[in-house]
Amino acid sequence: MTRPVDVRQVQIAVLCKAPVPGLAKTRLIPALGAVGAARLQRWLAVRTLRCAIDAGLGPVTLWCAPDSQHRFFRALRQTQPIRCFDQPSGDLGQRMHAAFVQQCASGPLLLVGTDCPALSAQHFRKAAQALAAGADAVFQPAEDGGYVLVGLQRPQAALFTGIEWSTAVVMAQTRTRAREHGIRMEEMETLWDVDEPADLRRLRHMVGDLPSHPCKGLLSRTLRD
Repeated sequence: MTRPVDVRQVQIAVLCKAPVPGLAKTRLIPALGAVGAARLQRWLAVRTLRCAIDAGLGPVTLWCAPDSQHRFFRALRQTQPIRCFDQPSGDLGQRMHAAFVQQCASGPLLLVGTDCPALSAQHFRKAAQALAAGADAVFQPAEDGGYVLVGLQRPQAALFTGIEWSTAVVMAQTRTRAREHGIRMEEMETLWDVDEPADLRRLRHMVGDLPSHPCKGLLSRTLRD
């Protein structure tokens, strides 16, 4: 087992696409339109970043696509206590592994995307506590068979190699890799994310009690009970 560490050493990295129409949340374009999907991406990204900061753990970084010079990321750097990096090329596994390689030299790392509106500061704290207690890896599974959060003490290339990304078998294949390589992992509660038009109804109900929510009008115009 890995030696325990202070939770304040646990960093958070957020993989994020710029809210560019036609680039962000493309599977939602049939329901929201390209501009609407980009608006939703903007809100999801800001919400995820805010939760990461509010968790009160270690430093928070943003891994940006297509690059960190987009005006959205420049604005975030000016207003939030974060550092930004460009996402490297490669599939999702290669990009996640690159973040762990770069950042784990400074301590354990939690890594998330921006697709999970159910993710909270408390989820980050609970995952950090698992790493601080000595787990090699921690995962927050997703209902669609993937995961919304992964945390590691150190880079583990095996967890990101040979995985069928964006399919319902991602988490199952990851568990198999962990067993094969003796990686002690813990799993948190399963959450849901927003990837497909069918997920928008659930999001609408989640934000339904927030009259000032920036996406409420968009979702109300798009969905009907």
